[in-house]
Amino acid sequence: MEELDLTTREGRFKHFGSVEPVKGTKPTEKAEMADLQNSKKDFLFAVESVGINNLSYPVVIGDFQSVGNFELATSLRREEKGVNMSRLLEALETENRNGVRLDFATLEQVLKVLRDRMRQENAEVTADGKWYFSKPSPGTNLHGMAHADVKYSLALDEGGLTRKQFGMTAMVTTLCPCSKEISEYSAHNQRGYVKVLIDVDPGADLPENHKEIVYELLEINASSQLYPILKRTDEKMVTERAYENPRFVEDLIRLIAYDIAELDWVKGFELECRNEESIHQHDAFSRMKHQK
Repeated sequence: MEELDLTTREGRFKHFGSVEPVKGTKPTEKAEMADLQNSKKDFLFAVESVGINNLSYPVVIGDFQSVGNFELATSLRREEKGVNMSRLLEALETENRNGVRLDFATLEQVLKVLRDRMRQENAEVTADGKWYFSKPSPGTNLHGMAHADVKYSLALDEGGLTRKQFGMTAMVTTLCPCSKEISEYSAHNQRGYVKVLIDVDPGADLPENHKEIVYELLEINASSQLYPILKRTDEKMVTERAYENPRFVEDLIRLIAYDIAELDWVKGFELECRNEESIHQHDAFSRMKHQK
């Protein structure tokens, strides 16, 4: 048995079972390697989307760096076996400036690079991230960092954009109208979640502050807003506003839908409101779709 020097890393590795590399027979130079993805024959079906998802990648949303979750894909012709997955990330890297700016203009450029490098008719990208922004308390005007989740989704073919969507999920306060009506005093309230996915009109001018516009519409229709910092005078304002504006989830979704439908750059939307009920073990929700 070979005597091993356990004072060296090589010796310790062998002691724990590591072995020498096997001398292979397959090529090591790229030019000599088989390229299975580029095989050409009848593979039975064209594929609508193939790519990568659950990709964590640094992004810039508004004024702050954040973390995005990406899905990148292209179509695949019937006569082609596969796509070169590394090119998906290479296309994203072309817009990396200490993070990819999460907006429509940047992601459309990624798609154009992707479709060109993959030599496919269609390409698509969806990216989610947490948007951070400074928000003042309602009375004392003390600023703290608030956040909402945003989504951008684009699809592109040879004729241009076929999908352009903006989504947001924000947290609000809701106070139960029924509880207020039947109780001698007080009313139960809870944190609510409002989620909207908007079909953006590709031909319309999208306001630069579209995130702020949508966030305000989600919040203003709720019983009250959430704030990162509240002093006692602020807390009094927040709780009293909630009491003055009771909302069922059905009320909330209808009020928000009206305001979203009024935006001239919106073609349609999906909307969901969900309350984490404070006096039940279940949640309450309402959901709707609308096309203009």
